[in-house]
Amino acid sequence: MNPLKKIILCPNPFRDRGLKAALQAAEILGNAGIGTAVCLPFPVNGEAGLPEGVVIQPLPTALRGADLIICFGGDGTILHVAKEAANHRIPVLGVNMGSIGFMAELESGELHLLSKLARGECRREARMMIDIQVLRAGKRVYQNIALNDAVITKGAIARIIELSVFSSGALISSFSGDGVIISTPTGSTAYSMSAGGPIVEPTAENILVTPICAHTLAAKSFVLSQDRAVKTVVGALMHKSAYLSVDGGRAFRLYSSDEVLIRKSDKQTTLVCLSDNSFYEVIKRKFSKQGEPV
Repeated sequence: MNPLKKIILCPNPFRDRGLKAALQAAEILGNAGIGTAVCLPFPVNGEAGLPEGVVIQPLPTALRGADLIICFGGDGTILHVAKEAANHRIPVLGVNMGSIGFMAELESGELHLLSKLARGECRREARMMIDIQVLRAGKRVYQNIALNDAVITKGAIARIIELSVFSSGALISSFSGDGVIISTPTGSTAYSMSAGGPIVEPTAENILVTPICAHTLAAKSFVLSQDRAVKTVVGALMHKSAYLSVDGGRAFRLYSSDEVLIRKSDKQTTLVCLSDNSFYEVIKRKFSKQGEPV
């Protein structure tokens, strides 16, 4: 990487209490001659417990001229800023302040490794993203971009929904169930994995389709080529409800016959790595933390 002049520190104040980790990082980077700006990944109220005297800049303003964004929190914090980072082609480095954090490069006790940034001792890792659209009677009513996944689920009432999933026009699965997850390889270790989907190397370029609690043994996960266009058609809902959530964000209400279109995005998220740990070493370490066999 080229010499870094300005780094945005983006702490989740509910994870990084008092912004202690972000302020420690600011000191480490300042001593290395790198300027910093503190921004929040989302609006907060008085319950966040922000320390007095810390200047919080709006993220859109700080993005101008920034070389890197460091997120302090869990993977959700990275997802909050991934879209803006991709739009401005700014790489992201994660510091895990949460429970697992597959995307985070550092743990909270490894902040001293940030000094490597000043020496250029790091590498970049490109992560595929997906574009999402919703068509209603042929008209686009929603669009978004995701680093992890797009999830179609039933509402709170315990009634299953009917979905048909197509890959470049060919029907690959039609089932009733709780929903379906369309994810990137990065998202394979998130909700998709919990629903029984495969773990895919995050630098791969595939689209994963994973049914959620399908009421048929024939509904299985599919790993599709990056070139495939995935279309999910919502069946008749009657008194049921269905929703679309992108990267765990605010739910968008779906209606009968809505078409959710997903394809590989031209944009990508770039993550910065400071270690040479392989993806498999990270998986082993994270699962061992939970007491699971590896």
